[in-house]
Amino acid sequence: MSARKNIPGKFVWFQLRTADAPRAKTFYAELLAWKAVEFPVEGVTFSMIFAGDTPDTMLGDCAPLAKDDARGSRWVASVSVDDVDAAVSTARAHGGAVLEAPHDLLHVGRAARIGDPTGAELALFKSATGDKPDEDAPLGYFFWNELHTTDPATALAFYEKTVGFSHETMPGPAGADAYHVVSRGGVGRGGITGHLPRGASPHWLPYVRVDDVDATASRAERLGATIVVRPEDIPGIGRFTVIRDPVGAVLALMKPSSRAKK
Repeated sequence: MSARKNIPGKFVWFQLRTADAPRAKTFYAELLAWKAVEFPVEGVTFSMIFAGDTPDTMLGDCAPLAKDDARGSRWVASVSVDDVDAAVSTARAHGGAVLEAPHDLLHVGRAARIGDPTGAELALFKSATGDKPDEDAPLGYFFWNELHTTDPATALAFYEKTVGFSHETMPGPAGADAYHVVSRGGVGRGGITGHLPRGASPHWLPYVRVDDVDATASRAERLGATIVVRPEDIPGIGRFTVIRDPVGAVLALMKPSSRAKK
C-alpha cells in the first residue's frame, strides 16, 4: 500500500499536446535532457516524459494533437483535487466548461478537463496512489504554474470554488498588473495575472527550473524555438524567459532566486 497522500491544489502532471510528437520529443531531449519512454498498455501506447532514469522522475506525458483540436500545440497542467466529479460539477455551476468529462485512467486515478470562465484550460486529477510529496524542484522539473487571463477577479473566484484555492495579492510596480499567488493549505501553488500577451488566449503557463536562463534560451533558439519573452530579471524572484517550442507549445524557464525558493 502506498504511503503517499493526495495533495489537493498541487499541480501534479503536465501533458504536452503536440502536432508533431517526434520533433517535440527531440527538442526537449536536447534542450532539457528529458527522456520520452513508450509504455504500451492494453493496445494503447503512452509516451511518458522523464527528467531522469528512475520512475520517480516522471513529469508528464506527450500526446498527439487531435485533428479537431483548435487550441493547437500546448502544455496542459493537471491539478490535484479532492473529488474530480464534484469539482467538475462546481466548475460547471460557476461558469466553466467541461472539455473532457470525468473518466477513469487504468490503475492511475480519475481525471477530467475543464475550461474556466475566461477560456483557460486546466485538467483535474485525483491519483489512485497519492501525489508526490512537496520538495524543492530539481533542475529540469516543473515548479510553478501561472494563469494569464483577461479577468483575474473572475478566475480567482472560479478557482476558489473549483479547486479550493485562496490567494494573496501582490501589487505590481506603477502601472503594472497586480499578481495573485494562489495557495491551498498554506502552500503557494501558482499565480494569476492579467498580463496577457497580444494575440494570446487565456492560458496556464508552466515554469521549468533551469540553472542558466540565458544559455538555455539561446540553445532553445538554435533548436528552432521562438523566444516569446527575452531573458529578464524579476527582482527578488529570479531570472526567466518564455519560449515557444518548434511545434508551437509555450513554456517558461526560470532560475529562482534564493529568496524566492525560501
